[in-house]
Amino acid sequence: MVLSLSKTLIGCNRLRPDTLFVKMGEVWGLTMRRGEISFILLIIGVLLLVQGIPATTRGEDRKEITPQEQRVTKWRKERDIFFKNHQRSPLLPQDKKTFKGLRYYPFDSKYIFSGQIERFAFHISNPKYYATFLTNKGTNKRYVRYGKFHFTLDGKEHTIEIYKSILSDTLFIPFKDDTNEKETYEGGRYIDAEILPEYKMVLDFNMAYHPSCAYNDKFVCVLPPRENMLDVGMRAGEKNFRSVGHQDLKSQVNPVVNRKSGAALLIPISNPASQMTLSVIE
Repeated sequence: MVLSLSKTLIGCNRLRPDTLFVKMGEVWGLTMRRGEISFILLIIGVLLLVQGIPATTRGEDRKEITPQEQRVTKWRKERDIFFKNHQRSPLLPQDKKTFKGLRYYPFDSKYIFSGQIERFAFHISNPKYYATFLTNKGTNKRYVRYGKFHFTLDGKEHTIEIYKSILSDTLFIPFKDDTNEKETYEGGRYIDAEILPEYKMVLDFNMAYHPSCAYNDKFVCVLPPRENMLDVGMRAGEKNFRSVGHQDLKSQVNPVVNRKSGAALLIPISNPASQMTLSVIE
């Protein structure tokens, strides 16, 4: 039978598929109508097609990647490259050797908010125009008080204050939340944002990052103000970095940061040239 089948196949290399199945059926003693053969060929074709398509395009575990998620993914990869290779990386030499990437919460669009900025209309001569923050070294750093941003998370409204560097148009949002000391750096985290047309902005906590002093206590970092202490856990953005050189993050922080609030009291500067002393909220 095998020999007969081989001869049949050799002699049928130019036949239509349905005619080929008829010849094979004759060898095996089977009788099949052309309609049955067409149906079998259709099923085989569908199976072959499905097997050749990746699972993601067949709809299995399919997830549409939004432009913002692509932006966050690209930003995180660029940070990893900077931390690993750049000479200004805050990582200690021993940490660079074993560095495989920073740790983040999974991307979650729940923590992306867009809307209008409530601008502060302070004249430069107004004492409230500038704000001074305490740093982890006990020194002060000054920013322009730009405005407020309101957002709603899980049905609860929150307000966060926005600042701007004197020499930059990038918005700076230092904040603390309920994840600090547990899942994220105890000194708080930062978010940078752009000023969009009509004074709007996108506040994406997926892009929240740790200050450089979280990796190396030689760096000077500002402490988030009382106004930006959120009474909710923002489980988005960067998580604690467990390094070789620092087994305990608390050991990296100036004792002034280890107070319960960890936030600097916001005090406006009446005279930009004057040196103000900030207190820490007890």
